[in-house]
Amino acid sequence: MENLLELHNVHTFIKQYHILQGVDFNVPRGTITALLGRNGAGKTTTLKTILGLTPPREGKIIFNARELKGMRSFDIANLGIGFVPENRIIFQNLSVEENLKIAERKKGDYARKQDFIFSLFPDLKRLIHLSGTNLSGGQQQMLAIARALVADNSLLLIDEPSEGLAPVLIESVMAAIRELSKTSTVILVEQNFLVASQLAEYYVIIEEGRSVKSGTMAELVQDKATIHRYLGAA
Repeated sequence: MENLLELHNVHTFIKQYHILQGVDFNVPRGTITALLGRNGAGKTTTLKTILGLTPPREGKIIFNARELKGMRSFDIANLGIGFVPENRIIFQNLSVEENLKIAERKKGDYARKQDFIFSLFPDLKRLIHLSGTNLSGGQQQMLAIARALVADNSLLLIDEPSEGLAPVLIESVMAAIRELSKTSTVILVEQNFLVASQLAEYYVIIEEGRSVKSGTMAELVQDKATIHRYLGAA
């Protein structure tokens, strides 16, 4: 299967701290890959390094056969990479529609994508004129994901989409991610192993800044020893 993204021995520093100390993995095109590991392992930093927000000091990041190292975050995003950060970051004082429109890369992106977005998140259409401050946590998460869909992205980086959500809202977000994965490759950071195992086809485990194991999710689900060792789950 063709790889859309490849990381080769990636090292990232934040100030004097050596956060990523050798991350290697491939992301096959048209799949969902979950980055797994304990809190502080380096999963979020890996997403930010791909996007150039925390630039790598060593190693290679290849997206669509193009080297990303040394590029500005803005230029990397324009290649077709969308980012949904953790903690449901939206513009609180803007309406749902304004949040979506501000995510345009080209004029008309929102008009072209709104039917698709509202088919995934019908609540957002109903709340279109409300400000972010009036949305529930689940609605804010839906909006954060929806903003990454406005522009044309072949790769979506989604950080902790289920964090803090009620089970019924987690199901809605999972259904939306499954649907959008039909048109975009997805890298998912997800602390909830049950959610990750139900969404992803592939996994990468990151431990203390290093990628230590990867493969198919179907194999990992059967490997209780690896789950217990690296994820602390039963």
